[in-house]
This record gives sequence, C-alpha cells and structure tokens, in this order.
Amino acid sequence: MLMPWPNRVASGAYSFNGQRYELPVNEAATGSALHGLALWSGWQVERRGDSEVVFTHLLHGEPGYPFQLALSARYALDADTGLHVELGAMNCGTAEAPYGTGSHPYITVGGEDISTCELSFRAGKVLQTDEKLQPTELLETPDTDFDFSQPRVLAGQSFDHAFTDLPAGRWDVTLRNPALELSAVVESTGTQAPWMQLYSGELRGRRGLAVEPMTCPPDAFNSGQDLVVLKPGGSHSLTYRIHAVQG
Repeated sequence: MLMPWPNRVASGAYSFNGQRYELPVNEAATGSALHGLALWSGWQVERRGDSEVVFTHLLHGEPGYPFQLALSARYALDADTGLHVELGAMNCGTAEAPYGTGSHPYITVGGEDISTCELSFRAGKVLQTDEKLQPTELLETPDTDFDFSQPRVLAGQSFDHAFTDLPAGRWDVTLRNPALELSAVVESTGTQAPWMQLYSGELRGRRGLAVEPMTCPPDAFNSGQDLVVLKPGGSHSLTYRIHAVQG
C-alpha cells in the first residue's frame, strides 16, 4: 500500500500551503522518499471472512508529514472476477493534507522470466526520468519504445516508467504467456487511477512485472500534478482488480 504518496518525492522535500517539509530519504541511490509512510507499518485486521480481509492503519503524522490519516485496505477474492482491492483514506486531522496513493502488485504467468511473455496496454504518454528516476519530460508513447498498444514480447525491454493519458473508462495491462495460453490482467479506471507505473522487476530476476495503479505521477508533492488535497473529514478511495484470462 503506497500511502500517502506513491513512487518518489525528490530529495524527500516538498512545500505545501506555504510550508516546507522534509521527509526521511529511504532510497539512497536516488536520494528520494519512496512509496509513502505506511508500507512497512503495522496494520490491524479490521475484519476477515472466507473471501475478504480489511486492514486499517492510523497514520499519526510526523515532522515531514504532520497530517493525520485513517487508512484502509480491502482485499476481496471472487472465483469468477479475481482479486478486488480498495485503498481508502480519511483526513481525521484539523488541516488540509496532500495525498496520493497507489499499489504495487507484481504479476506473473507461470513464474518464469517475464521476457518470454507478451505485454499489451494502451497509454498515450510515458514519463521520462533522469538517472535518479526523477521526472524530466512527458512523451507521446508512439514516439518511443513503450508503445504496447499491440501485444509485444518483453524480451530486451525494461521498464521503470510512469504512464498516463490512459483510456478514459476502464484501462488494463495484460501479461500473456503464449505457451500456457494464459494471461494476468490488472485493471482500474482512468478517473480513479489516471497514472500507472510499470517496473520489469530486474531486482527480482524479472520474475514478475509490477503494474502499479496510481492517483498521481512521481514527485507530485512538488509538481502538484493530480495531487489530492484532503480537507479535514474528507475521504478518498482507489479500486483495482487482478484477474486471469484463459486463451
């Protein structure tokens, strides 16, 4: 669960409502604050059943993020429609809070190197980054090697990029293993998740493709692009699902 921001905040520093804040830098290679404050926290099991579990976590705030959020994550499994995920946040503090969220599932089909799989998705733009993975420019995907509007084999292709200009309604990313005639699909909506990050899992031996629905791009705490501002008492939710397709 990537809360209260997904991806990276450059140098761990940002300004909000005229105040400068400094977050813990937890990725030395890029000098960034990565993946929010709740990823490694202890979450409580709010309720559980045969096919669902709901976790909650109270983010008390800290000097770099002095905002109080009540966070939740619901996972529900359905035999026909797959795994449904809902991430929620409510501002239980007294001040406006900058907020973004995302999730970081790895998908695989057969558990082998994803290089033999076919990938397909539609995204009009891809965000280019510098050597520290900080945003530089937004390019049209047809002008790059990241156009997967038609299925392409992943051999020789690496990702650690954010994409936007996704289909306005439902968008999906499909990873297909031709040998097994089986696909794994991640899907969400462009209104809830106008961004997604793809990472080809080099640090995991390319045995899974990270498909990360996101509400905002990397470093949104500084750019302000698609940043959610939660007013006291305000709430936000992001939903997506993962499912399999035979054929």
